[in-house]
Amino acid sequence: MDINSILGELRAERDRIEHAISALEAVNSIGRRRAGRPPRAAAIQKKRRRLNAAARAKLSRLLKERWAQGKMRHGAKQAHASKPARRMSRVARKKIAAAQRARWAKVKAQRKAA
Repeated sequence: MDINSILGELRAERDRIEHAISALEAVNSIGRRRAGRPPRAAAIQKKRRRLNAAARAKLSRLLKERWAQGKMRHGAKQAHASKPARRMSRVARKKIAAAQRARWAKVKAQRKAA
């Protein structure tokens, strides 16, 4: 046997093995089965897109601007929140407490009557 025939047989065997592996992977997968020839393993994997340095710098600048705008808006909200809390006078508190006690006394009287 010469080398070319050996290489041909090995390539044929490799193709049969790859076909068997892809068929087993298709059976093992959760998704729907495809009609026809199963996809090759290399075709299944998605190629990862990479950004060049200029695109990375532009994206970084845009994100920093977006964060700065968000911080400005958030800072404006905090300025509103930093107003001093409104306080009630002692007289007003006593008035409200007395009115509430009167309401509860009325409810308790109605319960006793019923």
